[in-house]
Amino acid sequence: MIFKGHQKSSFIDYPDKISTVFFTGGCNFKCPYCHNSSLVRNEGGIVSEKYIFNYLESKGKFLDGVCISGGEPTLQKGIFDFFRKLKETGFLVKLDTNGTRPLVIKKLISEGLVDYIAMDIKSPFEKYSYVTNTDVDIKEIKSSISIIRNSNINYEFRTTLCRELLTKDDVISIAEYLKGSNAYYLQNFKDGETILVGENKLNPFKEEVLNNIEREIKDYFKIFKIRR
Repeated sequence: MIFKGHQKSSFIDYPDKISTVFFTGGCNFKCPYCHNSSLVRNEGGIVSEKYIFNYLESKGKFLDGVCISGGEPTLQKGIFDFFRKLKETGFLVKLDTNGTRPLVIKKLISEGLVDYIAMDIKSPFEKYSYVTNTDVDIKEIKSSISIIRNSNINYEFRTTLCRELLTKDDVISIAEYLKGSNAYYLQNFKDGETILVGENKLNPFKEEVLNNIEREIKDYFKIFKIRR
């Protein structure tokens, strides 16, 4: 696998755990609000697997889990061998994915190589290509949702809220499809200089809209939160 970044410690990426996050380079989506633009473009130096495992060995007593994010990790060659080695370290393993490679997700789950999956749901299905700037096979997105929901591991679905791309009704539509899932998180857009389309071009949902959405869908899921 090719890694391009490392966040040494995180208290939010793996719920209720202290984790470290490694980021793969390259993505098959081009979401305008993505804050990892350098990863999408596959820029920057490489974080070697040797560095990763040395870091885990040296800092292991301070960590509960390892998050593999991106970019899109499921595009990477060698993902299964890497996850096997990762599981051998004894850490909990979390995968962040956009759900475009359901067979990869299924194999990781069936072989016990992942403990937690967070899948981004970009939009209602009819808007996927618009939001991601990519031709998307919606059957694969739906397949990944089904595989994850019917697995025996912990998981969450999450959607980034940007006023230029989604409406309140879009969010309600997504929630209706995911209703009954274990956890659904809404992430309000945060601007910054690393945003793919550039800074000062996109806007978050207003607080009153967030509150209205929360009232309407909070009981659809075992866990529902808005990350403001």
